Amino acid sequence: MSKRLLMKGTEAIAEAAVRSGCRHFFGYPITPQNEIPEYMSRRLPEVGGVYLQAESEVSAVNMLYGAGGSGIRVMTSSSSPGVSLMSEGFSYLIGSELPAVIVNIMRGGPGLGDIAPSQGDYLQMTRGFGHGDKYALVLMPSTVQEAVDLMSLAFDKADEYRNPVVMIGDGLIGQMMEPVVFSDEKPTVFAKPWAASGKPAARGRNVIRSLYLDPEKLEEHIHGLFRKFDAMQRAEQRSEIWQCDDHPPIVVCAFGTVARITKSAIRQLRQEGYRVGLFRPITGWPFPRDAFEALVEPTRHFLSIEMNMGQMVQDISMLVESRRPVSFWGRTGGVVPTVEEMVDHIKALCAKR
Repeated sequence: MSKRLLMKGTEAIAEAAVRSGCRHFFGYPITPQNEIPEYMSRRLPEVGGVYLQAESEVSAVNMLYGAGGSGIRVMTSSSSPGVSLMSEGFSYLIGSELPAVIVNIMRGGPGLGDIAPSQGDYLQMTRGFGHGDKYALVLMPSTVQEAVDLMSLAFDKADEYRNPVVMIGDGLIGQMMEPVVFSDEKPTVFAKPWAASGKPAARGRNVIRSLYLDPEKLEEHIHGLFRKFDAMQRAEQRSEIWQCDDHPPIVVCAFGTVARITKSAIRQLRQEGYRVGLFRPITGWPFPRDAFEALVEPTRHFLSIEMNMGQMVQDISMLVESRRPVSFWGRTGGVVPTVEEMVDHIKALCAKR
């Protein structure tokens, strides 16, 4: 393994992408993820890669389409309003079965909002990122080290499933500095006979498209995509279950950096005699329903804490199906919830039971 390096989250994500075999980056600057393209503009030429600042996010995602179609590992990054502009191209990537990695360092919204940390894009990324019938693997790290580790996974899964992969974090994980260790393992190499990388005599033409004018042909194509999505849903559920071995009556559900703050709150609560646990989804899609289901029976109450007005809580409520009470508490607009606020809210919840 490599030595430990102290790095800012955005720069660590960029370095992890390079070490995962990414050689082409197309993007457009927007706070709070600007250090990713800045880092790539310096780093990629050192390894024979290409950095290009597009004239807009719309252009960047379509450059992803062209480069991904040639079979190379490619990525972009942006933040909430910029990602919204990429939604059409993202749908094209899924419809054409092209691998690519997209990083969204979320900021406050809606609209231009502000540049402070937020988790307001959860539903956008797990449900509505682009038009049509489609899904994509959504990874949600809670530490800079986990973001580094998940970047390698993102590129591998994009190639494995021929489908774009998204990693979402908020401005906290993008701007904080933590020690990280990069793996010395070489990137996985996937055969890509489908790529439009020139026509050897041994095969026919490769045509990459998402346009099917015959409705029955398009339906057949979508059914094929959903067989792949079903396989992803079975195999790619990831989560962390923490402090739940003693079957606490209250389980907090949180993701990303909010889960880190929640852990500090739970440590304090347990020192004071309150039995509280944590369920942390690492994949937003597929939501780790199998692991969550095992918690429903012994748990008396689920509390979803988020930096938004209540988005992941919709998944929690849907899975619980009224078998247990589900409540929500959060801060929005870029306001980061504190340990003290969490402790007070959970104590108040315990007093009502």
